[in-house]
Amino acid sequence: MMDINARPNRRLRCAIYTRKSTEEGLDMEFNTLDAQREACEAYIASQKSEGWVATRDRYDDGGFSGGNLERPGLKQLLADIDDGLIDVVVVYKIDRLSRSLMDFSKLVEVFDRNGVTFVSVTQSFNTTTSMGRLTLNILLSFAQFEREVIGERIRDKVAASRKRGIWMGGYVPLGYEVQDRKLLVNDAEAASVRRIFERFVELGSAPVLARELRRDGFRNKQGTLIDKGYLYRLLNNRVYRGEAVHKGQAYPGEHDAIINEALWDQVHAILKESPRKRANNSRLRTPALLKGLIFSDTGAAMTPTSTKKGAKLYRYYVSMDVIRNRETGEETAPMRLAAGMVEDAVVSEVRRILQTPEVVSQVLVALKKAQGAVSEADAIADLHEFKALWSQLFPAEQARTSSFWCGALPSPPRGLRSISGAKGSQA
Repeated sequence: MMDINARPNRRLRCAIYTRKSTEEGLDMEFNTLDAQREACEAYIASQKSEGWVATRDRYDDGGFSGGNLERPGLKQLLADIDDGLIDVVVVYKIDRLSRSLMDFSKLVEVFDRNGVTFVSVTQSFNTTTSMGRLTLNILLSFAQFEREVIGERIRDKVAASRKRGIWMGGYVPLGYEVQDRKLLVNDAEAASVRRIFERFVELGSAPVLARELRRDGFRNKQGTLIDKGYLYRLLNNRVYRGEAVHKGQAYPGEHDAIINEALWDQVHAILKESPRKRANNSRLRTPALLKGLIFSDTGAAMTPTSTKKGAKLYRYYVSMDVIRNRETGEETAPMRLAAGMVEDAVVSEVRRILQTPEVVSQVLVALKKAQGAVSEADAIADLHEFKALWSQLFPAEQARTSSFWCGALPSPPRGLRSISGAKGSQA
């Protein structure tokens, strides 16, 4: 006769969690995740009398570190725990679940909140007892210690390899390709890198060179247009000298250099100058008389730029709409003007104004107030010989004069609109 007071054992749903740090060997028919699961299933079968039953869902993380909680299998496990679908979490070894004491304490909080028991097959304990918690914390401390020691070994190995000039992975610089964990020169890209270094020596300005390269459609290894920051990183990358760098210290590398010592020294002699001084030098070599004074039909500033073909330097004023790839919808708006033709038109207009009776009379009045510092005859002659006087001015003085007279002009100089289709101007 059946005892009516007898109660069947409560059915406990057991979830098996497995993990492996690397993907090595996971493609085998029977891998380490399968071995962990088999051991956990055998343990659950031994607890059948207690009502333990393994769930059919698999919670596997192959190729994921135990140093954090960003694992898809673990996230699914925690979600099912919160949904009340699991009573016991079973692992082969405690560090399969986590190697971080702080992370594991968070997991234990989730287990406690949902009434879930945690069991390790090879380190038997129950987290619902104080002794089990003590054992757990001790084991976790050793697991975290082991992870930190492994990390130190890896860092030491990387440092030693770098000092020997071995490529240890990471961002592959423009001009190189990686083959068998070694840097090999890509001839086409290497030629572009050399040209960038040589062009920087010619211009002496990274912003000007960056604008020129963007205008020519030059792109980095990732296929995006380069900017000034990328250019500075490229010019300072000692990999191009054939060196390997570790924590700011350079060592002879196993790969071939792209930039020779003389060109490298030329570039870095320029880089050592202050940015303000380099900008001034750049402006002196390539004067831009109308910088900040002319604008496109859309209201965008026309910024000076230049390009060199052989021994000839060609200067332009380019709309900021073009430089920043902005859509304007103005097909007829002048986006690029030949600098020489624009500046000649402005200078010609200034010369015409200086020869008008109104300006001559104003100059004579000013001379009288200056008490005859210059004779009227000399002043009138100088006004009519403006072109000769203009050629004797320094570039900075020419720019200041242009700025003054452009502000005084009642309307844009004649001829500016007619040259919007100009191709280029030799400086």
